[in-house]
Amino acid sequence: MTHGTPSGGSPVRIALAGGQMLFVAFGALVLVPVLTGLDPSVALFTAGIGTLIFQFCTGRQIPIFLASSFAFIAPIIYGVETWGVPATMGGLMVAGAFYMMLSLMVRLWGTGFLYRLFPPVVVGPVIMVIGLILAPAAVNMALGKTGDGGMQLIARDKAIIVSAVSLISTLLVATLAKGIFKLIPIMFGVLSGCLAAWIVGVTDFSAVGDVGWFHVPAFTLPEWNWSAVLFMVPVAIAPAIEHIGDMLAISSVTGKDYLKKPGLHRTLLGDGLATSTAALFGGPPNTTYSEVTGAVMLTKAFNPAIMTWSAVFAILLAFVAKLGAVLQSIPLPVMGGIMMLLFGSIAVVGLNTLIKAQVDLSQPRNLAIVALVLVSGIGNLSLTLGSVQLSGVGLCAVIAIVLNLVLPRGEPDGYPSSENQATTK
Repeated sequence: MTHGTPSGGSPVRIALAGGQMLFVAFGALVLVPVLTGLDPSVALFTAGIGTLIFQFCTGRQIPIFLASSFAFIAPIIYGVETWGVPATMGGLMVAGAFYMMLSLMVRLWGTGFLYRLFPPVVVGPVIMVIGLILAPAAVNMALGKTGDGGMQLIARDKAIIVSAVSLISTLLVATLAKGIFKLIPIMFGVLSGCLAAWIVGVTDFSAVGDVGWFHVPAFTLPEWNWSAVLFMVPVAIAPAIEHIGDMLAISSVTGKDYLKKPGLHRTLLGDGLATSTAALFGGPPNTTYSEVTGAVMLTKAFNPAIMTWSAVFAILLAFVAKLGAVLQSIPLPVMGGIMMLLFGSIAVVGLNTLIKAQVDLSQPRNLAIVALVLVSGIGNLSLTLGSVQLSGVGLCAVIAIVLNLVLPRGEPDGYPSSENQATTK
């Protein structure tokens, strides 16, 4: 038993929890292909396949879900407009190989160099930025707008009611419910939010009747293009940082050191293979989902089998057109209310990384790194170097790494759970 949650449980309970995790990831999962012009059904399929690949590489030990990466949204849009979808997918396949190269380096030389390159003062604020830069999207959804805030889809007053019902229901079930119901607070939040949306008259399920029951996703094979490859590979820095941060976060949540067992080299390999496989089918790159980590922290559902069910549901959803239409018809404010809680949880995980490592923010060096990363991320700073544009988490990662390398060092900060760890077996 881990933190009060049994490692086993009936298949029904595990399946319900798996469905809940897919609910958590669904909004972000399909948002990436919608914004980039890719097929959402392909994204669902590759998220499921990618999660299963990750579980295979890590011995099914980690309760984490892989799906569409936000770090690649702008690069994919540029790549599709410039070289087309197949060439963009070729570049993303090589970006996945970057993870595999990093995995090999960890396997050969251990994690010591990674700790020097990515200490808590680097990883902590980057995790915080991951949650904080998503905050506007969550708030916009809660207010009935599109994620970028550019269009009001649902009247503001009605949207606030729906998102409030969704959020409050999730909080009440998470804090007061007992037994199996305590494992599905987000599902209760979605159902309660949909009921509230129906009452105030903002639901529209007409699309469900307009589609058949089954369809085959529009898979796209990649093509090799050097320009697309050289453009995409540097972007992988951002999700690589996010991956390490997520491994630390889920380790902190479950009380296990996944950097040691199964090892960071295996988690990076799984993430890299998942990303390259996604590109092989024409889907967006996969990354470990911080939203789902927040849900795991909220529900205390630590059984990795839950993520297996999430992956299976995602694959099935890719082929069942009506089920996909139902999920895509969930009003934005329903998910917005829940995302406000989950994205905030991500930022708290980053803050907790700094606290547990006892990072002294009174030192000018540490203060400068954290401050500049947060301001750059929240302020949406972007830099263009030739044909490569860095912004968001990617730019924050570069800033944090460079500052950590060039600024004079005081006493080193370390990861409490990984002290004296020299190699990864």
